[in-house]
Amino acid sequence: MGPDGSHFLGQAGVSSLSVEVRALQVQDAARWDEFVFACPDATFFHRAGWKSVIERAFGHRTHYLLAERAGAIVGVLPLTEIKSRLFGHALISNVFCVYGGIAAGDDMARAALDAAAQKLARELKVGHLEYRQLKPFHADWPKQDLYFTFRKAIDPDVDANMQAIPRKQRAMVRKGIKHGLVAEIDTNVDRFFTLFADNVKRHGTPALPKRYFALLKEVFGPDCEVLTVLHKGEVISSVLSFYFRDEVLPYYAGDREDARHLAANDFKYWELMRRGCERGYRLFDYGRSKRGTGQFDFKKNWGFEPQQLHYEYYLVNAPRVPEHNPTNPKYRLFIEMWKRLPTPVANALGPHIVKHLG
Repeated sequence: MGPDGSHFLGQAGVSSLSVEVRALQVQDAARWDEFVFACPDATFFHRAGWKSVIERAFGHRTHYLLAERAGAIVGVLPLTEIKSRLFGHALISNVFCVYGGIAAGDDMARAALDAAAQKLARELKVGHLEYRQLKPFHADWPKQDLYFTFRKAIDPDVDANMQAIPRKQRAMVRKGIKHGLVAEIDTNVDRFFTLFADNVKRHGTPALPKRYFALLKEVFGPDCEVLTVLHKGEVISSVLSFYFRDEVLPYYAGDREDARHLAANDFKYWELMRRGCERGYRLFDYGRSKRGTGQFDFKKNWGFEPQQLHYEYYLVNAPRVPEHNPTNPKYRLFIEMWKRLPTPVANALGPHIVKHLG
């Protein structure tokens, strides 16, 4: 029993006020998602479907924990275990996701899930346990202040959203419209993946496997959408987005190298915002970027204010917080080498590397 009166994995509650933490079972998935959609602290990345996507796309072991009180779910914590000779052994909430951590209805449920996660991290002998959060939780844990997110309300009026874009960036959107760019919704990830894989290789980063994106569409259905931009019938830009409650989340994107002079990037995100507005969505989440990068500046230029993300680490066997990101100087040689690989080779090798980065 924990100091808050809660029970941990495998133990039953002794009263209607106690909290039991146990692993998610297949039959719990619908109830889990009902809680996620209702809990203010939860995000799209807390949805139960990520468990299936991660296991099937990458073969990682997942540990999805739920807290119950009197048979009702009162908290959830999606965790994924990554074990790699190159990048170490970690328990992360959640891999390939910008947000994660504990989503709970009250402090007792949050404390019970936190205690269970720390206990699991010690039992698995991981290097570290990582929470990726919008809000701070453990002020005493080591942290990374590298990442920021960009979230802004969508006005119910389409024209008001256009006018809210700062003048210089608004001119880029109008430039794309003037060039005759058009947007289509794709039924599969084929066109998107071609652009995405080429885009990340140009930046020296391994691409996620095409199967992963196909699984996102399969598992999340209409809540995972691909919007593709064309110029004179040729595909030049694409974005895979998530929809959650009243939010639009453009998450993965790719552009042809010559798309910039057509302002395809600005047009693409405007089309996504415009369509979201017309469908009744009320928040645009531009996603995570590192300060000092072009993506960070691009989102600020759209009038979005950066919001610090709180990535907190419980160190079990690791001596320090890991730094597995492209801004780490020790990866500079690898990045330059990767840019020079033929695309088919990069696409074949990339998934075997990136699956361990999370």
